[in-house]
Amino acid sequence: MAQTPPAAVPAPPPAGTDVPVRTPRDLAPLALVPLLALAALPLVGSFPSWVTLTVAGLAMGMIIFIIASGLTLVFGLMDVLNFGHGVFIALGAYLATTVLAPMAGLTESASMAANLVAVFAAMLIAMAVAGAVGLAFERVIVRPVYGQHLKQILITMGGMIIGEELIKVIWGPLQIPLPLPQGLRGSWLLGDAAVEKYRVISVAVGLVVFVAMLWVLARTKVGLLIRAGVQDREMVESLGYRIRRLFVGVFVAGSARRAAAS
Repeated sequence: MAQTPPAAVPAPPPAGTDVPVRTPRDLAPLALVPLLALAALPLVGSFPSWVTLTVAGLAMGMIIFIIASGLTLVFGLMDVLNFGHGVFIALGAYLATTVLAPMAGLTESASMAANLVAVFAAMLIAMAVAGAVGLAFERVIVRPVYGQHLKQILITMGGMIIGEELIKVIWGPLQIPLPLPQGLRGSWLLGDAAVEKYRVISVAVGLVVFVAMLWVLARTKVGLLIRAGVQDREMVESLGYRIRRLFVGVFVAGSARRAAAS
């Protein structure tokens, strides 16, 4: 009886050769959004109305995602319950309003490019200032209560109340109107569907933030160190990396991201 020859075993790679590791990705969360949107089409009935509502929902969802991503970074990676994250959103909004006020020449221009220059300049300044405030917030308020969730809730809520009062001292208790830049007003027509311009910009910004966050955490050395520090902080520190300094950077980035959402 003939015997089947054994299958050839691939030779191991030479020493010093990096072997790419492929990790399966869970695509269910990414597929959930288009599936829900398609499921809503029969309920809406009108295709133009469905397009308008879908874009509006995506825009609002992206704004909430940018806000939540900062909170998720801080809680998921640093195990810090920061109940004062709302003050960074308010701070970013007031800072952006203050920066846009002297840029009336750009915001009142009919050119969308000029409008976007003003908006992104205000966003970058708001993120920088909110990041600096987040650094002080971490050093003074959060650092003494690492690993103590109940104290984190109490002290960060107190910090939020103080921050809100400081905002009232600087900008006053009344609401400050912030009209849309001239070039971002109105809608684009896609057939019979009207899609507001600023909502499309919100979706685009949210997608950029999502892709950048995913790339940093999954494809860069900094992301690798952050994820490794979450799993085994002592081991990462024993390799010579200052994981505390890295986590402070995560807190600052989370604070700046919340300001960007405003």
